[in-house]
Formats: sequence, structure tokens, C-alpha cells
Amino acid sequence: MGKLTSYTELNVTLARRTGCRLFDFDRADERAAMGHLLGLIVERDQQIAPSDPPLMLSALVNYLTANDAGPGFYQLAKQLQLLPMSASKDEKDSFWIKQVRRLYERHEARPNLA
Repeated sequence: MGKLTSYTELNVTLARRTGCRLFDFDRADERAAMGHLLGLIVERDQQIAPSDPPLMLSALVNYLTANDAGPGFYQLAKQLQLLPMSASKDEKDSFWIKQVRRLYERHEARPNLA
């Protein structure tokens, strides 16, 4: 779709498509569960469509009121050694922006030639 989504939008879409209940973001354990799910998605995507450097699909999910990925995104990037452990805010922002741009390039809409 060429746009970011929020954790809230993702939560609603997951519940609608799976029939499972919504994550309760008022609970720390359920926020962590959503983060874990996004980490699994990143891992699975890398298995299906490897890229070097790896792409993190979770870059497309941000806070409803912020134009930024969540702290779990940057923590996973550090665990994957895509970001230095001591990354500054500017380094994190640059990394996130590059990830989003690369994801848009990878998934850009193809013209319908039919």
C-alpha cells in the first residue's frame, strides 16, 4: 500500500483476519507479545526472501502518534547486528528510514499490463 501502519491498525487487522482477540496494549506482557510476533515475522521474511543487509518488515509498523519505530525494532536491529549497540538517535533514525525505503522498493506496485 506504500504507507506505514500503526501498532493499533496492525492489532485490529490481525484480530479481524485471524479471529483472535486484540492484544491489550495496556499490558506490558501483551505489548511484548506483539513485539515478539513482529520479530518472528522479520525472521521468517529473511528465510523466505533473504537480503543483504537484512530487511526488517517491522520497520513499517510505528506508534499511532509518532513517526518512528518502537524501541523493540531498534533492539532487534542490534541483536541482528544491523545497528551498533551504542547507536545514537540519529543513527537509529537513519537506519529506520533506510529500512522503510528499501521495503518500499522491494514491494513497489507493479503496473497492471493486462
